[in-house]
Order: sequence, then structure tokens, then C-alpha cells
Amino acid sequence: MQKERRVFQRETADTRKQSLIEATLDVIGDLGFNGATVREITKRANVTQGLVRHHFSTKDQLLNAAYAYHMSQMTERSLHPKLPENATAVCHLATTVRTTLTAPVMSERNLTLWASFLGRLRKEPYIRETHERTYLQFYEGLAELIERAWKEVGRAPDPKLCRELAISCNALIDGLWIEGAALGSRFAPNEIADIGLRKIGVLLDLDLQSAISD
Repeated sequence: MQKERRVFQRETADTRKQSLIEATLDVIGDLGFNGATVREITKRANVTQGLVRHHFSTKDQLLNAAYAYHMSQMTERSLHPKLPENATAVCHLATTVRTTLTAPVMSERNLTLWASFLGRLRKEPYIRETHERTYLQFYEGLAELIERAWKEVGRAPDPKLCRELAISCNALIDGLWIEGAALGSRFAPNEIADIGLRKIGVLLDLDLQSAISD
């Protein structure tokens, strides 16, 4: 019985820690980075301010944890989307592009969070480190998807070329993601994703649109 009680308490602590991270993102999404005070975060999470000190040694540590969680969630959704059974490597790559350029990954809230944290890169080394790490995670995943897709269609991709293509594709995705998230009402449904599939398909010489099964 004593062992079971300790497990329950640990799970409760994890849940409260996660609530602080999510509340931090909610506050930054609504009020911006400067509005993310400990008072406002704990109010949103419905916990005491002492709980922040219990889980995080500093406010900066909490902010960094929130940014790392946010970026990891978007990367996970993009690189590991729901795929049809027996999906091809080209289909996986195409679905990653489409997932990244549609909701919930592409959203005004996510753009606000990204811009808020990005504005702190020069001042906050811990945010820069997290930004670089999560960017590398997505870029390396994208390069791997490109390599697999090319092998599938009978090409022998050079690692250096896959790296260059991943950087170029990521730049295209980033630009379209910003436009779609900031001005979503100006575009038809799936217009941004379709543009991304066509342009990246041209860059990679792959028919990405036909590879997706709706």
C-alpha cells in the first residue's frame, strides 16, 4: 500500500508540473512574453506560486521547459503524422508537409508563441539552445524522410544533398507556415498546404500531391 501511495503522488506531481507548462504557454499566447509573470501563470494553472519553486529552480527554467514542450509537440505532430496503412515513404514525406501547413500545427496561437520566444533568442541563451536543438530535430527528421523517399523511387541520395534539400524545404515550409498562420482567412482551405506540396515536390522532383490519400 505504501508503494502505491508514492506512485500516486508522483503522478500528481507530474500532472501539476505539466499544468504549469501549459499555463505558461497559454499566458504567452494571450499576453506575450512580458505578460508571463509567475502570478499570472499560477493563476491560470490554479496552483500556488510555491509550486513553481518546487518544480523549477527559476522562472527561466519554467519558460524554457514550456518552449521545449511546445516545439517538441509541433515537431512530433509534423514528423510522425497519422498515416494510412502501408504508407509509402513518399506518402510519409507528403503527409509531413501537409500536416505542418494545416491546423493545429499551423495556427495563429502557435505563430504568436513562436514569435514571442524567437524575440528572446539574443537575450536568453537557454531559449537559443532549445531553439537550435528543436530546429535540428525537425531538420534531421526532414532530411531522413527525403532520403527514404528518394531511395523508394530508385535514386541514390547523397547525404550532403539531402541536408541541403532539407534546409531548402524547411525554409519554404517556414515561410508558408508564417503566412498561413498570420493570414489564414486570406487563403482557401488547404491552399497553403497545396502550395507547399507543389513547390517542395518540384524541388525534390517528387509528385507529393498524388502520394497523399485523403
